[in-house]
Amino acid sequence: MRNALKLWNRLSLVQQIILGLIIGVILGVAVPDAAQPVTILGTLFVGALKAIAPVLVLFLVMAAIARHQKGKQTNMKSVVVLYLIGTFAAAVVAVAASFIFPISLSLVDSPEDAAAPPGGIGEVLQTLLMNMVDNPVNAIVNANYIGILAWAILFGLALRNTSDTTKSVISNCSDAVSKVVTWVIKLAPLGIMGLVFTSISDNGLSSLASYGKLLAVLLGCMFFVALVVNPLIVYVLIRQNPYPLVFTCLKESGVTAFFTRSSAANIPVNMKLSERLGLNKDSYSVSIPLGATINMGGAAVTITVLTLAAVHTMHIEVDIISAILLSVLAAVSACGASGVAGGSLLLIPLASSLFGIPADVAMQVVGVGFIIGVVQDSAETALNSSTDVLFTAAADFKERRKAGEPIKINIKNETA
Repeated sequence: MRNALKLWNRLSLVQQIILGLIIGVILGVAVPDAAQPVTILGTLFVGALKAIAPVLVLFLVMAAIARHQKGKQTNMKSVVVLYLIGTFAAAVVAVAASFIFPISLSLVDSPEDAAAPPGGIGEVLQTLLMNMVDNPVNAIVNANYIGILAWAILFGLALRNTSDTTKSVISNCSDAVSKVVTWVIKLAPLGIMGLVFTSISDNGLSSLASYGKLLAVLLGCMFFVALVVNPLIVYVLIRQNPYPLVFTCLKESGVTAFFTRSSAANIPVNMKLSERLGLNKDSYSVSIPLGATINMGGAAVTITVLTLAAVHTMHIEVDIISAILLSVLAAVSACGASGVAGGSLLLIPLASSLFGIPADVAMQVVGVGFIIGVVQDSAETALNSSTDVLFTAAADFKERRKAGEPIKINIKNETA
């Protein structure tokens, strides 16, 4: 047993996760009825990540703002611009793919427990603004990251004129929470094993077969964004081969995000990856939780593809101007997806209204989205979350290039 533990500790975290994934697949196929003991591992892992993430964001951002010195570079402007460009580009890719591969749907009834979609883009923006002024304790309890970020920034600004001792206490608390996150992340292989087992034993693949073309377009767009569009954006910034960084982010962040299906749960993973990449802590402590809220390329793809599928199903003609407007609307809506219960799927009726599609038809498209959600939502989250780190790193490396510093994409291998 001791030798097996030593061998396990020699493996990198990613290798351990891959082994957990393989074991989960084998158990899901071989003993699908033995759900409870294995399922609890995935539930505990995701629950722990979601529990620690709000506290982590609060203390990291508060400590970063409190100790920030005037004139010190944070790269936040570049990161936010990248988030917006990336989300819009994803919507454009989805529009192009939907015209090249038009899809008509066999509509199903919308799920009874689905929340009401927002009535317009104003409602989405109002929700985001109201989340900013949420009670800080309530924001932490409900993982409202817009509210957490707003209050953390205010508290950080208020603490900037305090004594060094007070700042040191806040910084030590931030380090302590980061250490707890490290412990939680070390449980990732067992958590991934449980999540994969649950997904296979509960859902299987048969329910997805009838929507194979729709899934192919959705996943094709997301792969194209991840492997072509995002690398091109990064190359423009760092002027060197972007793929080592792209693949690092997909491997270290995308894999866990795919199985947790939660950008919030993946914030601690992205924070740890940013640290291991040697990025500016003052930047990534803010940009990573912000990205989990507004960097939604995957959501833009989902909204656009499913909306245009409804358009093709209803035999509505779409001109180029309407397509551009849809791209803008999908990008803006996607940035507000986390502020709406149900995420990107419930923003489909909002986008569909641009083409005069009745709400009852749009909600049937939402129903289709729930059917394929086990794959769609996983891939969407993996793209969203891995891009948070990718663009944060790209902005950091851009500043290094401008300063004449060499850019080396090295990452410290950590074992559990």
